[in-house]
Amino acid sequence: QVQVVESGGGLVQPGGSLRLSCAASGGTFNKYAMGWFRQAPGKEREFVAAISWSGAPTYYEQSVKGRFTISRDNTKNTMYLQMNSLKVEDTAVYYCAAKQTVYSTYYYTETYHYDYWGQGTQVTVSS
Repeated sequence: QVQVVESGGGLVQPGGSLRLSCAASGGTFNKYAMGWFRQAPGKEREFVAAISWSGAPTYYEQSVKGRFTISRDNTKNTMYLQMNSLKVEDTAVYYCAAKQTVYSTYYYTETYHYDYWGQGTQVTVSS
């Protein structure tokens, strides 16, 4: 069973950048597909980006494509989300999630696919 902990959130101005990290422990990280989700106040949790346990392929929600980059370092048991050109509408609590899978090239985009979740990290984009 894996535990995941997010970090790296904060307050940033529109157009700025942040890098979120998701540190995993207690499991074989390189057998987990990973994902980032976010939840804004009054809204449902939504998919942001996903990555297979091999590191490729990756997949993005349309509104973040070209601005966000998901990656992972299996030697450090850590996943990342590099967020550039941030917009006010990116403001949300960002969650990392993990799903154990035998398929090295599979990624998952729905909340119900994932077995393990972190507590979230707040990202606020405001001037």
